[in-house]
Amino acid sequence: MTPPLAPAEREALRSAAQWYARLSSGLDTQAEHQRWQHWHDADPLHRQAWAQVEAVQQMVAGVPGTVAASALQHSRESRRRVLRQLLVLAGVGVVGWRGWDSEWGRAMFASHHTAVGERRPLLLADGSQLLLDSHSALDVEFDNQRRLLRLLSGRVLVQTAADPLGRPFLVESPQGMVRALGTRFTVQTEAQFCEVAVLEKAVEVRPADSDRVLRVDAGQQVRFDRARLGEAWSSDASVASWRSGSLIAIQRPLGELLDELSRYRRGWLRCDPSIARLKISGAFPLDDTDRALAALESGFGLRILRRTDYWVSVLPAQG
Repeated sequence: MTPPLAPAEREALRSAAQWYARLSSGLDTQAEHQRWQHWHDADPLHRQAWAQVEAVQQMVAGVPGTVAASALQHSRESRRRVLRQLLVLAGVGVVGWRGWDSEWGRAMFASHHTAVGERRPLLLADGSQLLLDSHSALDVEFDNQRRLLRLLSGRVLVQTAADPLGRPFLVESPQGMVRALGTRFTVQTEAQFCEVAVLEKAVEVRPADSDRVLRVDAGQQVRFDRARLGEAWSSDASVASWRSGSLIAIQRPLGELLDELSRYRRGWLRCDPSIARLKISGAFPLDDTDRALAALESGFGLRILRRTDYWVSVLPAQG
């Protein structure tokens, strides 16, 4: 018989199961990765518990590699079984399982995920094409009345196809609904807002808690939250450059540019407040963010300070 876990081992395994859910959800943040690294390195019991997490994940899914780096590309039900196993091992039980039936849990079990730094093309049953951006999650729900995407986190590029049944094509985010009018467009959801950019034809946007509807035409974009809908403004060449693996900046504040780069790397990418408004123009590779940071360092007289691979600061040049 396997001996019972000591209290300290049980607590370490409970924490590992919780970190597993967070890092696999598609909703974690830079700060979350930093805290996970600190937790992992702080105690041999933590490292042992994390190894058990990975062992269970590989046993159930048959997928090699670490959980933190892979973001779980196997099926929804496999992820569900893994998490149940981990929670049982940690002694969390049904109450703990229900606690993960939340925003984290919904994203974790979504139809499609991407890991940090990954962009994935998807072909839907109606012929519509998607490109799911880094660190994103969405559900696809088609029925006889509508074609619906639920964007749970991150960003997606949509190219709709004509539908013989005449069903509307909708993208729902936590902030509201986007209705395609035969079009190509991007939708990005963040904690407090959603942003839509139209590349071809038009869309209609409606916040979740408002009756206002705004038509957004090609070459325009708009930002909204659950209650408020902003005015559309003209897009520029940078609006969907991410689809080809490049971040194009046109007089963009450094702080905003680093926020965008941080979507493609794990850990914490910090901008010193004194240079956050520095205007940057250029093209930066998203598939090699270290090279992008090196270009900022050499081209704009900045200094890159690396405490660890997960903790990077961009600072003014030394005097």
